[in-house]
Amino acid sequence: MKRNKQNLGIQLSLCLFLTVGLLAVSLSGCSQEESNKAPEISSELKTGEDLAAETEEAAHTPLSRYPETVTYTLGKIAGANHANLPVGATYEDNAYTRYLRQTLNIQNKDLFELEDGATYEQAVEMSIEDNDIPDILVIKGRDTLKELVRQGMVEDLSQVYEECTTDRIKEMYASCGENLLDSATFDGKLYAFPDTAVDQGTMLIWMRADWIEELGLEEPKNMGEAMEILRRFVEADMAGDHSTVGLALSTELVSGISSTYGADPIFTEFGAVPGKWTLDRQGNVVYGSVLEETKAALEYMHELYEQGILDPHFLLRRTENLDQMVAEGKCGALFGYWWAPNNPLSTTGKGDRAVAWKPYLLNRREQAVLESYNDRQYVVVREGYEHPEIVGKYVSALFDHARYEDRNARDINDYFSMNVDPTARPMNINVDYWDSIYRTTDNIMKVMDGKMRIQELTGMERAYYETCKSYKDGNLTTVNAWAAYASRIQAVSLLSESGRGTLPLTMGEADGEIPRHLQSLENEAFLQIICGEKPVDYFEEFVEEWYREGGIELTQQVQDGYQEQSR
Repeated sequence: MKRNKQNLGIQLSLCLFLTVGLLAVSLSGCSQEESNKAPEISSELKTGEDLAAETEEAAHTPLSRYPETVTYTLGKIAGANHANLPVGATYEDNAYTRYLRQTLNIQNKDLFELEDGATYEQAVEMSIEDNDIPDILVIKGRDTLKELVRQGMVEDLSQVYEECTTDRIKEMYASCGENLLDSATFDGKLYAFPDTAVDQGTMLIWMRADWIEELGLEEPKNMGEAMEILRRFVEADMAGDHSTVGLALSTELVSGISSTYGADPIFTEFGAVPGKWTLDRQGNVVYGSVLEETKAALEYMHELYEQGILDPHFLLRRTENLDQMVAEGKCGALFGYWWAPNNPLSTTGKGDRAVAWKPYLLNRREQAVLESYNDRQYVVVREGYEHPEIVGKYVSALFDHARYEDRNARDINDYFSMNVDPTARPMNINVDYWDSIYRTTDNIMKVMDGKMRIQELTGMERAYYETCKSYKDGNLTTVNAWAAYASRIQAVSLLSESGRGTLPLTMGEADGEIPRHLQSLENEAFLQIICGEKPVDYFEEFVEEWYREGGIELTQQVQDGYQEQSR
């Protein structure tokens, strides 16, 4: 009996010890933020009604998570150099896709992964012809969207937009003007999520500041001073071996929003907008390449060519040749957007701080231009797909929640400072405020100046801030750190000081695309004038031929589209 009492006492003591221990663990856990959340119940243990209710909620809200993984097939636009993804990452498994699985429980399965251009567009065309498009598809151009809508191949996303995008996403689209969403709307129904064109600002001239310092020259304040500095670079053969090029230039002359090496600032200096539709002083639509301002810019470029300031061999250069010339440190300047440090400038001297590229803003004249949606990207959903709402949830998770709310989204925000290309994302659109680059830099600068707390930065802004500050303080000297600082701090600050851009006008239903034969006529005439093969007055002959070979009808089409849209 005594033994039984002793055993009972031991058992009671053990129970008391375990109870106290478990209580202590429980209390300790309650002090941690994670324990405030109820543990997730495996979907295997949930009833059919539970799963159905959670799936229904997810289908009608921006950020609710699906209880079971939703897999969608995708036509994927791939990026050059595998989008600069880290080693081991793929387009189906990277920081973006893992975040989307964690946040929404969605996963892409890519039916084809092709770089943007003819090959990708051919794959899209074949899918449409076969009436067999993926669940989610990125397309280029409003004409393609119109055809998909006409054939009844894509879902109406009006309800998706209203229910499954956050208020901030709606603000972002609104900041781009009502014409953007209207371009994806037919008979009052929204059939696609369009890419938002963020204002990239005017092109800057990026110059070798180390060469300027070595020659004891003053930094340029205008175009004339910049060109004189380039003349001095060539004269002193700063690159050695008689290989110095003043201004690197592409034969395309006018850069697209994603390219470099154009002569855009020279045209801007004369108030010219070649390659774009604009309005004359009477408010009529006119093609910028046929105006007298363009002729004046070409005459000036001819003078630069004669003086050896322009690359004397630029007619023979392809983009890869220009990139190699920059990497080898042979040119003194190029025109590029604020992001030029990421590509191609970061290749020079492998980011050595002794090679100092610096941006200068030489002019910023605002000229009204008309925008077509022919080159715009849209995301569409296959008609009949069970979960069309994932497009709205996708943009809400990546472009709102991850950037502004979720402090656990560090991995994808770090991609920005790591120079991972946006094509790493499953769906190749970006949704942001029209003036987002200025907002980001303004906030980073406020924290650097002590006018704002670091905790107030978005995840993306904080990633850039930490990289830029480390570079500025000399604690981080990598190529990517320099590129982040030179672009986000030096370049965008210049653009902010000079005033932000304005939204483009729209040409409505007209696409304004210049036929290939007129493009060739224009490019050949411009290059011949610059290189002196034709006199400057040949410009008048070019204009007459341009109108005669279809320019009159084309101008009228754009004029009609603009007037119809303006009513």
